[in-house]
Order: sequence, then C-alpha cells, then structure tokens
Amino acid sequence: MIDNCAKEYLHSDLREIRKAMLWKLDGLGEYDIRRPLTSTGTNLLGLVKHLSIWESRYFGEVFDRPFPEPLPRWDDAAQRGADMWATEHETREEIIDRYRRVWDHSDATITTLDLDSPGHVPWWPRPNVKLFNILVHMLIETSRHAGHADILREQLDGSTGTAAEYAIPQRDAALLEAQHAKIERTAKAAADFTPDHIG
Repeated sequence: MIDNCAKEYLHSDLREIRKAMLWKLDGLGEYDIRRPLTSTGTNLLGLVKHLSIWESRYFGEVFDRPFPEPLPRWDDAAQRGADMWATEHETREEIIDRYRRVWDHSDATITTLDLDSPGHVPWWPRPNVKLFNILVHMLIETSRHAGHADILREQLDGSTGTAAEYAIPQRDAALLEAQHAKIERTAKAAADFTPDHIG
C-alpha cells in the first residue's frame, strides 16, 4: 500500500514540475526562449529539449521500453551538449510536442511497473536500479532545471513562480532596485567584516 502511495506522490510531483517547465516559455518570443543567459549557454528551450531527451531515456531504455522515436545516443561524444540548445531548424512546437509525447511514454512506464521493478542505467557507476530510483532521479533533475528556468525567466522579464496559478506578479521596479541595493550593501559589508571586529 505504501509503495502505491509513494509512487503516486512522486509521479504527481513530476507531472506538476513538467508543466512548470513549459509554463516558463509562455509569452516569450523565439529569441528569448533560445538565447544564452549564462556563460555556459543555458537557455529556456534548451532545458526543455534536454529534459525531453533524458526523461525518454530514463523511463524508456532503462526499463527496456524504448521511446519510439530516434534520439541522439547518450555515448556519442560528437553529440555531447547538443541536447542543451535548439538549432534554428528545431521549432518550439517540435520540442514541446516531443516533451509531451515523452510524458505520455514515461507515464505509461510509471503506471505499468512496480516501484521495485528493475532497470539498468549503463551510464551510471552502479547501473542496476529500480523504478523508485529513476522516479526520484527524474523528479530531482526536472526540479533542478525548473529552478534554472525560474532564474532565467526572471532575468528576461521579472516573472517568477512555480506554476501559472502561483505566479508572482511583476513587482514595482523601484522596490526591486531598493531590495537589490540593500542586499548588495549587506554583501559588501560582510566581505569587509573580519573576526578582528568582534568586540
């Protein structure tokens, strides 16, 4: 009984965080969803592409239930990093639609298998896993990238939040600037502070 509750709890959280990932693209133009916003090139559409490829592997190949569409090989050195950005020929719709098809495929795997069903992850040091391990791994991985997406979206237009229904409205620019300045002053004061100042 606890296994079924745990599986449904984890699966429900994964479903919610997937939706949050796509919500981060809403209302943005092609340039903004693709443009690199960090020195390593992290971008919103690339995060969705990355998650679609890796979720399809984890809930597909790992349990001998391969996703029915061609994917780049995980061990192809020439393709390394290509999952983190979209070419000009890959459309937003293609990437989002594939992610949704991956959800359906993954959901079928999660629903069909028990939490202790065995799987094999050849790229992990300890490759023998259970569905439980992969469900937790993908929930963590997707949540991690949703956090990245939240920061990227905030850089673009100030929008934050974990889901559309919990969106934090854009705040007054003057208040944000004052808050930023306060935190900056505090950081500089802490950097200047040494143990010699202790009374």
